Amino acid sequence: MDISNRNNINVNEAKISVIGLGKSGEAAALLGAHLGANIFMSDSGSTPDILERKQRLTSNGITVETGGHSDKIYNADLWVLSPGIPEDATMVFAAKEKGISVVSEIEFASWFTTDPILALTGSNGKTTSVHLLSKMCETEDISPALSGNVGTAFSEMILKDLKNKPVSRVHVLEISSFQMENIVHFKPFISIFLNITPDHLDRYPGMDDYIQAKMNMIQNQRDEDHIVYNDDDPILSKKFEDVSPQTHGFSILGKGETQFTMNATKIYDDAHATLIQLDQLALPGRHNLANALAAATAAHILDVPNSRIAQVMSTFRGVEHRLEKVSEIDGVTYYNDSKATNVDAVKVALDSFDATIHLILGGKDKGGEFSQLLPHAQNKVKEIVAYGQAGEKISTALRDAVKLEQVSSLKDAVEICHLNADSGDIILLSPGCASFDQFSNFEERGDAFKSIVKELNPS
Repeated sequence: MDISNRNNINVNEAKISVIGLGKSGEAAALLGAHLGANIFMSDSGSTPDILERKQRLTSNGITVETGGHSDKIYNADLWVLSPGIPEDATMVFAAKEKGISVVSEIEFASWFTTDPILALTGSNGKTTSVHLLSKMCETEDISPALSGNVGTAFSEMILKDLKNKPVSRVHVLEISSFQMENIVHFKPFISIFLNITPDHLDRYPGMDDYIQAKMNMIQNQRDEDHIVYNDDDPILSKKFEDVSPQTHGFSILGKGETQFTMNATKIYDDAHATLIQLDQLALPGRHNLANALAAATAAHILDVPNSRIAQVMSTFRGVEHRLEKVSEIDGVTYYNDSKATNVDAVKVALDSFDATIHLILGGKDKGGEFSQLLPHAQNKVKEIVAYGQAGEKISTALRDAVKLEQVSSLKDAVEICHLNADSGDIILLSPGCASFDQFSNFEERGDAFKSIVKELNPS
């Protein structure tokens, strides 16, 4: 199937194999079927979630195989690849050798919209920032739709729009590096880069490969498009010096020319008009100042009024699973930071509190260096409880410097912290790892944490 010219792509009656039956795979299959393609869905797993999705797709007339990939996947004109499958997988090489075009779900969905795309990526802070930006864009003139790596697949949103035909649509996408593999035509109107720190080094050979995957986001942007980037980030500050799109830095350190600047008490615009007083911000932490400035800069490009930007900054209190306050039991406060899937996100979490912390780390190792937590944990972390597949690696890295216990399950970790905590302490789930050793995703892990905490205090 020739997909070299975006304007000539027609999937009607095309044979499409969708590989990977997660949320994005299911959504891509339903979108393709709606457009008249012959869909074959394949997943190597057979978890309850996968089997539930299989039942839904089968009821829509889509052929699905689970528990392994048969050679039927190669009877295709096009593959839509799950972000969980690396582009250097043997099966992907085999498909390309057979002349099959391979694209990501984000790429596939983007073919079927002409509405502006605001695509946001970074190692940390993505979810908070896209929610801030989406809220800021809720004006009379803009109808934002939030999707991507944030719960709703882009394909699902595109399918809804094809059916409902909304006006003034702007797509706000949270983008991971995985989703930028196998990109051909994907072109945001605004690309937003929050930060680049080591992550997913279990997937990529090194940092350069990880960074390049992120940078794929701008490969199709032109003069009329925009890049918003963190000028405080040592990698990003040098990445966009000779690019076609218009560039806009943001900074909490006062670097460069920016649309919004902050001092000790307020944020003000380039005309020196006050946007908001810092003590009016709803989200705590310096990292959230950067997130807010990124969202505000992108919103300004879309002519969102400063009054709306300030209103969102003063009222938006965060998203589920990101430094989410769960409960207070006998003076001990429990926080769910399940979205912290890398070491740098844990650093941010630790730096957000002044109280003594009982830190729960663990899950599936992503190649992070846990010893980097020590400067952030000194005089603050009373104990670390490590669990799951990465438990031994965490223990080896930290046990000589911090009181540490290693357990097998998240439930055991919470119960140990509960027994050891004193009034005024914080129990913080900030895993620093992927969830896939014991949970389907970070949301399921966070929900499990909240359920365990609730059982500690049923009243």
